[in-house]
Amino acid sequence: MKLVLFDPDIQSRRNFYPIALSRPIWELRCGITSLKEKLIAKAKATDVAYFLPEHIAPVYRTKTEARVNDPSTLKGSDLLLVNARLKPEALDKIDRNGPSICSFTEQGEALCIWLRQSDAAKLDITSLESLLESARKNLTKLPGELPAWKYTWDIVLASPHQITEDFKQLGKTGIDGTVEQPNAIRGSSKDVFIGKGAKIHPMVVLDAANGPIYLDEEVEVHPFTRIEGPCFVGRKSWLLGTKCREGNSIGPNCRVGGEVEESIIHAFSNKYHDGFLGHAYVGEWVNLGALTTNSDLKNDYGNVEISLDGRNKIDTGSVKVGALIGDHTKTSIGTLFNSGAYVGAMCLIMATGKPLPKYIPEFSWLLEGAVTKGFGRGKLYDTAKTAMSRRKMQFNEAEQAMWDAIFEMTAPQRDEQIKRGRRQMGMKK
Repeated sequence: MKLVLFDPDIQSRRNFYPIALSRPIWELRCGITSLKEKLIAKAKATDVAYFLPEHIAPVYRTKTEARVNDPSTLKGSDLLLVNARLKPEALDKIDRNGPSICSFTEQGEALCIWLRQSDAAKLDITSLESLLESARKNLTKLPGELPAWKYTWDIVLASPHQITEDFKQLGKTGIDGTVEQPNAIRGSSKDVFIGKGAKIHPMVVLDAANGPIYLDEEVEVHPFTRIEGPCFVGRKSWLLGTKCREGNSIGPNCRVGGEVEESIIHAFSNKYHDGFLGHAYVGEWVNLGALTTNSDLKNDYGNVEISLDGRNKIDTGSVKVGALIGDHTKTSIGTLFNSGAYVGAMCLIMATGKPLPKYIPEFSWLLEGAVTKGFGRGKLYDTAKTAMSRRKMQFNEAEQAMWDAIFEMTAPQRDEQIKRGRRQMGMKK
């Protein structure tokens, strides 16, 4: 059996922006592991192939040994085709000892297809698109709709519980690293794992009373840090006197200080200084300047609304939702984000002393509270190159080509906000 992971229809992909602009949805993390790792583990798959948007494919090929966007992977074996936003438990409803079957949403989006090799001749398998369409027309459909992720904030809200579940699945406990004294572990030591090469400095509290704590290899935790479980800190990340509240999934290779609560932070991002980050999702290579803070609760305790396009507002159904911050965005000292803020990738944010607009499109220079072109994407690329070189990594031609494509994809929303920004700055003058 071969597992084929594919990204969803473009409309569903937009629901996971800005994080999914530069990566397939299966690389989003919920709990300790990514959505991909959960699906592969649930399917018990050893042979995996991927289909994702073409603008991401060249960069993704450098990160995997599996085949990417290769139609030949659709031939020669039984196939389990899974939409990246499908929840792992949905696979329990697929009988892989039974006949070929498929699941689609009411809107016609493919969620899962189990295709016996003996039935492949009934379908057009010359491309993923033709396979999905012919499956919709020719295969028996599962009744109802399989559970699937719909928005990024759904993943954020589920992550604390998922840390606990992942901790159980991984089955690791105990101290392989170094814990200097005096120190304190609250709750059961069986709910704490400290990986090889990790260093826990004196005067650190690990509070596992309400959930497990997983500190991966070579994590470094500085004095006066308090970590509340459930919590995951990825390999080579540092916590610097951090008030690490419950439900965080951090790293790898991050630097985190201040107060953080129920947030997901991808690799190589820094929140080195004081400031609050709550119920947020932060991409890679983000730098949050000192005292950068997001609200995650409205004053009237109502449901938080988010706009993913600068126009339409979506009710998240939750009173606790913070900011969504895309890759390579940088904020100045004292930046304040409102609850439900959308902060696009490749942005440079200058603080104004008050909460900023709730929608900031990709490649924006936010100056005096208005979206502008600033000094253009070339300068943003220069900053990305500098940031990555500091971690011995390169912003290469494939990366730039991907971001050039994203620049074009997001131009309509950005141009609209720039026009609005010009009017706003004109009124100030």
